[in-house]
Amino acid sequence: MAANRIHNFNPGPATLPLSVLEEIQQNFLDFKGTGMSITEISHRSREFDDVINDAVARTRRLLGLDDNFEVLFIQGGASLQFAMIPMNFLAGGQSADYVDTGTWATKAIKEARLQGKTIAVVASSEDENYSYIPKNIAFNEDAVYVHLTSNNTIKGTQWAQFPDTRGIPIICDMSSDMMSRPLDVQKFGLLYAGAQKNIGPAGACLVILRRDLLDRIPETVPTMLNYSTFAAKNSLYNTPPCFAIYTIQLVLKWLEEIIGGLGKMAAINQSKAQLLYGFMDSGDFYRATARPDSRSLMNVTFRLPSEELEKQFVEQALANGLGGLKGHRSVGGCRASIYNAITLEAVQALVDFMKSFEKENG
Repeated sequence: MAANRIHNFNPGPATLPLSVLEEIQQNFLDFKGTGMSITEISHRSREFDDVINDAVARTRRLLGLDDNFEVLFIQGGASLQFAMIPMNFLAGGQSADYVDTGTWATKAIKEARLQGKTIAVVASSEDENYSYIPKNIAFNEDAVYVHLTSNNTIKGTQWAQFPDTRGIPIICDMSSDMMSRPLDVQKFGLLYAGAQKNIGPAGACLVILRRDLLDRIPETVPTMLNYSTFAAKNSLYNTPPCFAIYTIQLVLKWLEEIIGGLGKMAAINQSKAQLLYGFMDSGDFYRATARPDSRSLMNVTFRLPSEELEKQFVEQALANGLGGLKGHRSVGGCRASIYNAITLEAVQALVDFMKSFEKENG
């Protein structure tokens, strides 16, 4: 680990691969011989065209996307997508199905209702404090899309397998687990991910959109809220978040060339999660909050015997070079976000600290 760097378990903005940060540092003042920083070059330049086109190409290769999908970069994070999706795809008289699995799914539902759109919440895990992923969901045959949140950062749950929607396109918020595992993209009409959790820094949202859905968009949708605007101009209609896209490109390069693809990344992520959950399940001092069959491989949420011990745990962990372990303010407790860039060694260091903390306080 580089001098003065800690093991960063923050949920977002989150850790980035060290080699990516070092490449940014090395080229920051003079990007590709331009004599300018990546933060200074024109988004209309050949150099930035190369950046965004490479990011799109690597996204296509990693996810196995064919020409039926657009790869877009949009500002506003996943939260803007909550509003854009019903605005673009829910015309008058149409309805969509939503599954409520916690905070961000709930916010997506709220944004659709604010626009007066007709939606049905066909399943929810609110009855058990969002500690599980609903199963055996009855989707409405006339729904134009099904909205899911693939990984619930705050509640620590994740869809291990996506439901059979009988051909209805799935629109999915994948902010916390995009590029963490292979996907059958043919099930999806749209995937979106705020970059700041698993694939880059804050400032960009990666959107993967099935092209035939563009035909459904009403002409009255405002220009900068219309997916067609971004698709027609390769995400360059206006000035995009250039630095964020550049960093995403480097993370995708790391995934493809250093890790070796999403299959290998998934195996590493499984190993990290098994190590951490396995330790917690071996005793009763630490308690994972999500049901075993719904546990997230990206965000491990857990409690200690008391809130006072949780406070001590977070403080002492940071003093030992383990940061970002405080749970979300809405739920309390502790959380370790073990995204792609978190190494197995970092998780082992966390487990070692947890063992020593339990020995001293158990």
